[in-house]
Amino acid sequence: MKVAKSLAGGFPLSGVVGRAEIMDAPLPGGLGGTYGGNAIRCAAALAVLEAFEKDGLLDRAEKLGQRLQAGLREMAKKPPIIGNARGFGFMQAIELVTDQKTKTPDPDRAQRVIDNARQQGLLVIKCGVHRNVIRFLAPLVVSDENLDKALAIVDAALSAESVKAVA
Repeated sequence: MKVAKSLAGGFPLSGVVGRAEIMDAPLPGGLGGTYGGNAIRCAAALAVLEAFEKDGLLDRAEKLGQRLQAGLREMAKKPPIIGNARGFGFMQAIELVTDQKTKTPDPDRAQRVIDNARQQGLLVIKCGVHRNVIRFLAPLVVSDENLDKALAIVDAALSAESVKAVA
């Protein structure tokens, strides 16, 4: 398994993790990567792991993910522009569609929702093959108050677009 991204709190670092019999098989120098082995980066990664343990960030991620998922799924019950709400842990997404039955992607509406949210102070990004999926991935240290505020902003942006869809 390869690991990277926020492993070192913003410093570029990656790693390879696996069973001992696989990881011990290459001779010295036979296993490497672009972002491995730097002392400062490794120290940063240790600090990240210590913060996860000390601050209970794995439990926090699970609780935040459940709250975010519940909020987005509640929004998805409202007609008619969310095709589905999905995700894993604290990385969640909603797919915007022109019709919930046909699930036709609606990238233009996704952009309008993103623009509306940004005007209200919330930054989200779109992704997906059709660019109609809005992804939510906030820091694990976000406060409950800020998560609630973010959900309210998204709900308001989606409501504004739902009114347009019905009109």
